[in-house]
Formats: sequence, structure tokens, C-alpha cells
Amino acid sequence: MKGRLMPASPIRKLTPFADRAKAEGKKVYHLNIGQPDIHTPEGMLSAIKNADFKVWAYTPSEGTLSYRTKLASYYRRYDMPVDPEDIIVTCGGSEAILFALEACIQPGEELIIPEPFYANYYSFSHVAGVKVKPIISTIETGFALPPVAEFEKLIGPATRGIFICNPNNPTGYFYSRKELEQLKELALKHDLFIFCDEAYREFCYDGHKFLSPLQLEGLEEHVIIIDTVSKRYSACGARLGALVSKNKAVLETVLKFAQARLSPPAVAQLAAEAAIDTPQSYFDQVLEEYSGRRDLMVNALNKMEGVHCPLPGGAFYAVVKLPVDNAEKFCQWILEKFSWENQTVMMAPASGFYSTPGSGTQEVRIAYVLNKTDLANAMICLEKALLAYPGRKLDLTPSAMPREELN
Repeated sequence: MKGRLMPASPIRKLTPFADRAKAEGKKVYHLNIGQPDIHTPEGMLSAIKNADFKVWAYTPSEGTLSYRTKLASYYRRYDMPVDPEDIIVTCGGSEAILFALEACIQPGEELIIPEPFYANYYSFSHVAGVKVKPIISTIETGFALPPVAEFEKLIGPATRGIFICNPNNPTGYFYSRKELEQLKELALKHDLFIFCDEAYREFCYDGHKFLSPLQLEGLEEHVIIIDTVSKRYSACGARLGALVSKNKAVLETVLKFAQARLSPPAVAQLAAEAAIDTPQSYFDQVLEEYSGRRDLMVNALNKMEGVHCPLPGGAFYAVVKLPVDNAEKFCQWILEKFSWENQTVMMAPASGFYSTPGSGTQEVRIAYVLNKTDLANAMICLEKALLAYPGRKLDLTPSAMPREELN
């Protein structure tokens, strides 16, 4: 019964319609999923090709010491006070999320998450029996952190933590030092955990300097970091992540879960250890490429009548408001009924990133993970689809939302 109540993935639920469109000969631009097209670093691939062992054996449940030592050195580049013993290597960031919730929160207790949020936070909370208390951030503010007073209204005896993603998936919002300091005060005042998904640590634009809550003095015992190699090295298929904390009691508990699933993948750890030597020039080029894609997409979207897209400060996603009656219906319609020059677009309905009923019904999440030529064509296709959609619904009332355009 628990499985029947699991929410469907908003990222993948329309896949059958995309597959049908492809079978009909249409080119489908996939803007629905955060699968980068950037090449994986050569050092990572070489480590796989040159793997040298006679027995493909289990690794330690917490991950190999050599990888954890190397990974700790990576975190210290970001001034994060991490030692090898502060790290438990996981089977992807997803397992780290589940382990964190299972270790820190009892069934029936509560977790506050600013929404919209990555859909699997809700899914894994459901698996762990954790009650999600959403606090809505809005497109009108660019999805900034809600005021502290709004958090205070939700904090009660059963509240155990606050979960954020920075930079954010699905909105692309970048949390400022001031916002993280506010969360610090809440955590210390109410003795809460701060769970922070830092999968997009490398993807910060416009001169933003990444800051982890683990860097905030006095918060060490309260912070649980979720990490993954998936986005950093364009290595989603490696399925290798990490849970990082200075809280020894949490790590001891998480290790029990890690021991129960035996070990993280051996070859992925070899590859990820090699990847830590990836030169900064790789990340500089990737950041420049994504920044250009972001600018192209945001400018194109905000020139479309009735469309609003806040400027993402990081990651490679944006939540976009469309002039439609229902975004999920539109996302299915554009795959089933529409094509422009035999091309169409797949997006993720944003309602699947909210837990509050009725939220995000006119919004989609777009992942700008395509090259600029394909992304530009996808924007033309989207604009023409919006003009043709039978459920087009322009808001003719004066809007308070600023138009985010770039020169």
C-alpha cells in the first residue's frame, strides 16, 4: 500500500507520450530532465578503462578510505571543514537523502521544505514516514526564501529539520549568505537539522560565491550535506553520492543503513577519486556554457506573450509560468498533438514539485541542458505551441512580476 501512495515522478511521467512522438518521427527536445550533455571528464573515464583488479570485491560500507580522503580534500577547497571520517559514500545522492531522513527523523515527525522542491524529497519522506510541511516560495519573488516569521508558524514539537537545495532544483534560485544565516538562527533556536542538497555547488552564476551551511560557525552539529558526482562531472550514471556531517551520532546511525545495503559501487569510486583531479579549466568552460544557455533561454521565454521566467542564479533549471489553463495538460498536448517542422518539446509540469494542492498548475520546470542550437529551436517550438494551444489563457490583469531580461 505504501508503494501505491508514492507520487509519480513529474520528470518522467510523460515519457510514454515522448516515446510515441519519437515513434511518429518527431524530434523531441528534452527539457524535462537534468541530464547534462557536457562530456564527462577524461580522467574519470580513463580510471574506468584502466581499472586493474582480479576480483570485483565489496568495498567498505562507508566507502573506500582513499576516495573519502580525496573527497575531503575537495570539500576543503570550498573551506568546508570536512575530514574523511565525516563522509559516508552512498549509491547516488538519492540514497544519501533517504539515509539522512531515516537517521534523523522518526516516522510521524515533520520536515519543513520550501516549495517547489525536488520531487524525490517528498518521495523519500513518504518512504521514511516523515511528514512534509511545505512553505511556499513564489515566482513573484523569484523563489526567494520565505520570511523567518513564516517558518516560525510551521515549527512545532514534532519539527525536526529544514531541507533546502542550493543552488536550487527545480527553480535555479541561489540562497544568499543572509538567507543561510537566517536558517542558522532557526536551527539553533529550535534545535533543528539543516539538510542541504549541494548537487549543483559548481553551478553558480553572475559572480555568486557558493556558501555551505557547514561553513557557518556554530552550526556543525546541525548540518547534513547531500552530495553527488552526477551533475558536477556529468556522471549521472555513476550513481555515486555522499552524506557529509560533523555530527558523529548521525554518522554512526547512517553507517548502519550503509552496512545493511553492503557497499557503494567500487568502480564508480575509482572514477570519482580520479575526477577530483579534474582541472579548474573544465569547470570554467562548463560554467560559461551553462551561463550562455541560461541567458538564451531566459531572454527567449520572457519575450513570449504571457510567459514569465525569473533569472536563475544557479543550477541549470528554471520554473516558468505559462499562459495556459493547466501546465500538465499542455505538456501532454505538446507531445501528443503538436509539432513545428516535425519537432516538439518535453517539459516537466511544475505541479509535481509542490505538495500543496493546486500549486504550480500554470508552471513548468525547464532544464537547459541542451546545446544552444537545440535550445533555441526548442524555444521557437514552445512559443509556436503556446500560440496554438486550445487552452491558452492570458492573464490580462496588471502583473507585479518583473521581466527578467539580459542585455
